[in-house]
Formats: sequence, structure tokens, C-alpha cells
Amino acid sequence: MRKHLIIIVLIPLLGGLGWWYFREQTLPDYGPAYREYAYITNGKSNTVSVIDLRTFEPARTIAVGVTPTGVAVNSKKNEIYVVNTGSNNVSVIDAEKNAVVATIGVHGKPYFIDVSGDGKRAYVANSGSANVSVIDLEKRVVLGNVRTGVSPGLARISPDGATVVVSNRGDNTVSLIDAKLLRVRATLPVCQQPEDIAILPDSSKAFVACSGSSQVASIALASSKKSSSVTNDRVLALLDVGRTPVSLALKPDGGELMVCDFDSDSISIIETGNDEVGSSALVGQHPSHGVITLDNSRLYVSNFGSDSVAVYDIDVGKRIATMAVGSRPDGLALSQDQRYLLVLDTQAGDVTVIQKRTPRKLEPTEYSLLTMIPVGLQPNAIVVKSFIVSPAAKK
Repeated sequence: MRKHLIIIVLIPLLGGLGWWYFREQTLPDYGPAYREYAYITNGKSNTVSVIDLRTFEPARTIAVGVTPTGVAVNSKKNEIYVVNTGSNNVSVIDAEKNAVVATIGVHGKPYFIDVSGDGKRAYVANSGSANVSVIDLEKRVVLGNVRTGVSPGLARISPDGATVVVSNRGDNTVSLIDAKLLRVRATLPVCQQPEDIAILPDSSKAFVACSGSSQVASIALASSKKSSSVTNDRVLALLDVGRTPVSLALKPDGGELMVCDFDSDSISIIETGNDEVGSSALVGQHPSHGVITLDNSRLYVSNFGSDSVAVYDIDVGKRIATMAVGSRPDGLALSQDQRYLLVLDTQAGDVTVIQKRTPRKLEPTEYSLLTMIPVGLQPNAIVVKSFIVSPAAKK
């Protein structure tokens, strides 16, 4: 039986371009065993809000550690991992039960967690202790703590599982960790205040946004494959972008990298093959995060300063829509079918859900506001997990 969600509110589009027209929405029937949830870390509530994306209703609020700031999904098992900066640990959430099933201690002030493609390891950057904790997710124990540069903000594992790229904000370096040997194989000086990291699908390059110098560093990653010509880790280029680049969004095909330039109100587009900044475009006040659809066609950008989301058509090369959302939008996520965009409104404490659909005569816009869902205080990170529930969990 299909679910219905009734919306009876009219909201004007930004710039006087018209109105969002709302009607009764019919939600897809996914089947009784299908689950799809969004998990939102609430930094000032010490909780994780769970939203059921089959009905777009709150499903549960889970107590975690102190000041949760980072969250990651395991692609191979139904688990979610939450980094708690204030209590120096990681909460493990069973997605089938939506309950914390383990807590793993790490080192000082962890801010970010990434999970390897095989689902066996997690990497946590500990900003307060200048190291990265490596977690065995099967045994739920810390395998080791690898020393890095000062104040590591992010640790991201390459798609091939060979290299952990760590941005060290305190000393303007990037540490490259050999994931097999659990040791730093190179420390590279880059630009000022390196933060966000993107790695190409073939693991040949990493890109690091430096918010303090309006640059993005392109880094060649050494490969053990005999067919590769890259044998040494090295900085290839420092690319000038807009002011205060704060986040990176890589197209799934790896061909282009979108940079959110917070203080330029723009995005910069980097051609990853030749390390060139191809173009830039104004998107709104203080763009903070971007997410790209799986078909490489659309970029969604949260504009922290103008309480809006911009839609950028990558193929056409221009912004095609701007939609009003809640106060101080930041993190973004897409549903599994790419039809729904979830926007974290950090000051309002809610999630705006935007629907992409086929335009109709009375509804000329391709996008509409579906609903707004309250969560906790200062939501700061979001992930989506979809799966078929196991027979044991249904009992």
C-alpha cells in the first residue's frame, strides 16, 4: 500500500521567480523488507536523529557520546559510525535496530571518520592528539594510532584501500599513510589550512582544499602497481580558486571537482585530468557544501549565508534554480533513488526535504519543497543508508 504525504503550504521562490505549488504526494512502495534511513548528528544535543526516508517521518532519536560531529556508513554491513568529539570515542549504531551496540575509544578531539570500501576498517582523525586511529570494524578495536601532523582535520581512505590521506590544519601539511603497514610514508607541505579531501576513483590523485590560502592542492599518490608510472607521492600543483574554499564535491566519474568558495559566493570547477581551474560560477552567499548526482549531471550547493540551495546544471554550465530552505543550511545528502535532497538547517534544527520531479503545467518548476523535519540542536553531518532487512531482524 502506498503512503501519502499532504503538503498545504505555499512558499515564494527566491528572486520572485514564482511559487512552489504543493499537492498531495504519493510516496513509493518499497516493500516490507526495504529500509532507508537518514542519520543526522546533532552537535549540541548529543544525539543522532533517524529519519525514515520511506515516509519522511522521524523514526528515532539515539543518544550517543558528547558533541557528535562526524558520521559514516559501512557499505558492506548495516552499521553507522558516529564520532563524538567531546567524549573522544566512536558510537557504533546497528541500522537494523537503530540502537548503539558498541562504543570505541579513540584519542583527543576526533572530528571525522571514513570507512574503507571493503567495510573492514575505519579511520578517525584526532585533531587534539595529532594522530589517526585505525579501527578494526569486525572486532571493534583500535588496531593502532598513527602519528601525523598538527591538528589533523580529516582522514580519507583511497578507493583502492592503499592510502589514507590526512589534512593537517595546524602545520599546513598532508600526511599519506600506508594503510597496510600503518605508517606515514610521506609528509608533504601544501597550502594554508588544508581541510577537505577528495580522491579520484582510480586512487591516482588526491585534492585538498586549503581555506587559508584560496587554493586546492593536487597530489599524486604513489602506486604499487607495476603498470603505474607514479612511484613517489608528490604535490603536482597548487591551484588558485575563490576565497576560502571549504569543501569539495567530486563527480562520480572523477572528471571534474567542484569547490565551494565560501567567501567568494561561488564555485570553482577543476578539471582533474590536467589540474586546471576551468571556470567558476556565482551560486549564493557563503556556499558551504555540495553534492553531485550519480549521473554526473547536477550539483546541489547549500548557501549558508542566504538560507538557500542552488541547483547547478553541470552539462549546461549554469545555475538553473535557487530554493529557499531553513536557517543556515550546511550538510547535504541525496536519497538512494536521487529523487530527494536532504538539507541540514544548522540554526533552525531541522532537515529540509526537496523533491526532484517531472514538471507539470501547473507546477512548472522541476523542484519542490516536500517537507521540513525537526531534528536536534545544531545538526552538523548527515548520511543515508539503505538496505534489505535480514530475516532475523524482522522477528
